[in-house]
Amino acid sequence: MNIVTTETQSASGNCIARDVPSPSEGWRASMRAAFRRLDELCRFLQLPADLATSGLTAADSFPLFVPREFAAKMQPGDPHDPLLRQVLPVKQETFPAEGFTANPVGDHEATLTPGLLQKYHGRALMITTGACAVHCRYCFRRHFPYGESPKGIDAWETALKAIGEDKSLHEILLSGGDPLTLTDPILEQLVEKIAQVSHIRRLRIHTRLPVMIPSRVNDRLVSWLTRTRLKPIVVIHVNHPQELGNDVIAALGRLNEAGVPLLNQSVLLRHVNDNVETLTELSERLFDSHVMPYYLHQLDHVQGAAHFLVPREAGIAIVESMRKRLPGYLVPRYVEEIAGDANKRVIA
Repeated sequence: MNIVTTETQSASGNCIARDVPSPSEGWRASMRAAFRRLDELCRFLQLPADLATSGLTAADSFPLFVPREFAAKMQPGDPHDPLLRQVLPVKQETFPAEGFTANPVGDHEATLTPGLLQKYHGRALMITTGACAVHCRYCFRRHFPYGESPKGIDAWETALKAIGEDKSLHEILLSGGDPLTLTDPILEQLVEKIAQVSHIRRLRIHTRLPVMIPSRVNDRLVSWLTRTRLKPIVVIHVNHPQELGNDVIAALGRLNEAGVPLLNQSVLLRHVNDNVETLTELSERLFDSHVMPYYLHQLDHVQGAAHFLVPREAGIAIVESMRKRLPGYLVPRYVEEIAGDANKRVIA
């Protein structure tokens, strides 16, 4: 594997040399090269060794996984970097918090068949994999029993049969984990099978791969995503404008040029994006990158993430301030997901 030196810009505008895998080796090489050890990530970012030590217990229960491309967008020497905060295991994750559970949004109760969930009318979600592009410390599925979900074309037949029998379904969501961690030949077969179900109209992909490892947006991905009669939609997850580097913007541009609608979901996170300036800039940069701001999620109450919680009143104030600065189409809906509800609740 070739590790190449690239230059990124720091907050001060100075160029910083950072080592990341060569894009020519493909996205799978980047997955293999991702940081899995907390001490290695801290050395890469020139952070104190005790920062790694303090997060070891949290990393034992929910392992670290950070692509080098994403780490290269972080400010070296800054333990408060907003991208780092999203992925850095900290001891607060091990503290109990009232109301924070392992199943915060009712995934277990919404299971139709293994690997197939339905919470809302007209659409169902396939858990295609437990692998992800990055391990976000606030992930609402950090405790999900992925080992019980089917893996591979043959194992998905039960879910596909259930989809075929329910004519009220018009949209299938591929999720996980991150579906784009699967190889293109597997995804191509799965999408072709879904397209054979006449009452399914839309295919929605929920992914962080274009943001974490932009080289994942390759020719074959664009081909299978756009080749069937299904209308594709890609929903990405960006929380901070710093995540939208030139490599990410180029990857999103390829999807846009192929005619794929792009939406973004963010999570309101304490000390990451909980201010109007950051979220306003994020909306502007998303739109410049051909992405529509879609949802701003109130934090799901998942066990281990209480330290990210922003009070609803503060979130409402931020969104109201955004409305004064932005046109309406650039203000995401501020929502929360309540287990058992027929739709997401709009907070503001």
